[in-house]
Amino acid sequence: MTDKVNPEIERRIAHLRQGLHQHNHRYFVLDDPIISDAEYDRMMKELIELEESFPQFSSSDSPSARVGSPPLEKFETVTHTVPMMSLDKGFNEKELISFDQRVRKLLNMDTDIFYTAEPKIDGVAVELVYENGVLAMASTRGDGIRGEVITANVKTIQTVPLRLQQNTHQPLPALLEVRGEIFISKDNFKLLNEERANLNLSLFANPRNAAAGSLRQLDSSITAQRPLEIYIYNVSDATVLGTDSQAATLKTLKQLGFRINPLILSKVTLSEVIGFFRDLDAKRLELAYEIDGMVVKVDRFSDQQVLGMTSRSPRWAIALKFKALQERTRVLDIQVQVGRTGALTPVAYLEPVNVAGAMVSRATLHNEDEVMKKDVRIGDMVFVQRAGDVIPEVVKSIISSRSGTERQFVMPSVCPICNMPVSRDVEESVTRCVNDECPAIIQGKIKHFASKSAFDIDGLGDKLIDQLVDRKLIFSYADLFALNVDVLKNLERMGEKSAQNIVIAIENSKLISFARFLFALGIRHVGEHIARILAAEFKNIKSIFGATAEALEAVEGIGPVVAHSIVDFFAKDKNREIIDQLIKSGIIIEENNNAKGDASLKGMTFVLTGKLETMTRSQAKKLIEDSGGAVSGSISSKTDYLVAGDSPGSKLVKARTLGVCILSESDFENMLS
Repeated sequence: MTDKVNPEIERRIAHLRQGLHQHNHRYFVLDDPIISDAEYDRMMKELIELEESFPQFSSSDSPSARVGSPPLEKFETVTHTVPMMSLDKGFNEKELISFDQRVRKLLNMDTDIFYTAEPKIDGVAVELVYENGVLAMASTRGDGIRGEVITANVKTIQTVPLRLQQNTHQPLPALLEVRGEIFISKDNFKLLNEERANLNLSLFANPRNAAAGSLRQLDSSITAQRPLEIYIYNVSDATVLGTDSQAATLKTLKQLGFRINPLILSKVTLSEVIGFFRDLDAKRLELAYEIDGMVVKVDRFSDQQVLGMTSRSPRWAIALKFKALQERTRVLDIQVQVGRTGALTPVAYLEPVNVAGAMVSRATLHNEDEVMKKDVRIGDMVFVQRAGDVIPEVVKSIISSRSGTERQFVMPSVCPICNMPVSRDVEESVTRCVNDECPAIIQGKIKHFASKSAFDIDGLGDKLIDQLVDRKLIFSYADLFALNVDVLKNLERMGEKSAQNIVIAIENSKLISFARFLFALGIRHVGEHIARILAAEFKNIKSIFGATAEALEAVEGIGPVVAHSIVDFFAKDKNREIIDQLIKSGIIIEENNNAKGDASLKGMTFVLTGKLETMTRSQAKKLIEDSGGAVSGSISSKTDYLVAGDSPGSKLVKARTLGVCILSESDFENMLS
């Protein structure tokens, strides 16, 4: 190929790409196509052929990227620059009114507060990162702090812009992080399951599961075949767009080429929000996609900054959930399951029934008292719903339908797994197996220990753990670190390569933060939030060993029940021995050495911008928080310091305008030292 030809080919490729980007925008965002499908297909075919013949002109934002990329070996993870926090939930209009009252009180306002009200799509939350207008990375929400990188898969979605539309009023931001919900419409879900049935493949339970499964394909060409869509609803840092409200942000995002839900109402009062909630609830079944509620946000960003955050969620937003849809079915049996804390949970086995788009054949009955209160019997006709539109539960028995053949449930006096006696505390409604050697308890603890929020051991699934315990190859989670390829390769559905991968994953999990380590231990009542509180208060694991209940209760956020549970856990010699075994096996706990001794930045709020040379932004954030400071994603008059690296962007300008103290990276390091 001569150099004379290449410029012409390059111009043609650029012309096709630009044209296809524009046609994608008109078709999927504006719903106003100006060419036929056949003409679009001819343009795409020509582009793919040219790119294959002239790979030197390849580009990551080419429309041809939507057909898929070579398969990955595994998903990488990424830390979100600004955490994707969950929202407080309400379940009726009364709770929405209470939310409005709290907002008014905190803002000290008597006049109407303006809100943005958005349908809450039942899909998969993702973050898309654009660098200079080009899609650079996509990730799942994950645990809110870290998500899985799914860039290749997201590029296959037609409603995701690979390159942003140039807004003539302002240049494209150097870095833009947007959040959205990926979903599959009801009609497309039905067609997808019909296709799978024809191919004798297992069916998806509901559209959300189908969307989540499609996004987690290591082979993005499979994702490209799935009818995924997206609506964008927010940005991580609105200052890069220069907008002052949620309404203005959504308008700007639409101008940039993002697909925004047309049902969203902006700048509405509380009474209008309530009316919209009722309207959405009434027509939810008529919508093209599944929704499980509505999200309400205070519209003005200045008000949001005043309202601030709790440790778990923003005070300026609430997710208002619809009442769960109910269906009628029959209880075929009631069996007891044993969890990692020894709790015996009655589970109703049902005649399969479709509840809000998902086939349900089992539903929790919670505990013995709940079964008696609802008077659920084997053989009863019952109403079933998905609590929060997710977890199936029995609502009530239909007593008028009884024939007299129904049988009452009786909680067993011995554990159904280990056949040892069970006990019930008079202050609890839970019956427990108290045998620490019970296989169900051991399996539950190990599954919790290996889970994503704990040691995150890739490939160590529930069925493999069940095999290891059933064959008496492991007796506690500490035994995981003694496993080797020779032991694993002889298990069902395991070969030498799979065994090697699991051994590597176990080895790679040995470096863990103090908070995740505490959570992984499976102490009753100690979830991720309490584990972070403990990690911030105590220097290391040994310092918790000797902590009294009184000392623990003195920590903000820890009550007497949690305190006594922690004391009881560490008082048991066996638990201490397992922790010692973990340490001896090579576990390295990243201790929070500054948690109590260094509060030099307490009460100070920092904002990070630009690229830092000697550390990542997540490392800088950790250093600030370890020293008692707080990190915000946006500049306000309450910001104490802006740490500015290379290419700081609009945050630097805003900091100067507000008179915020600006630190270079070396200034920041000097402050820490």
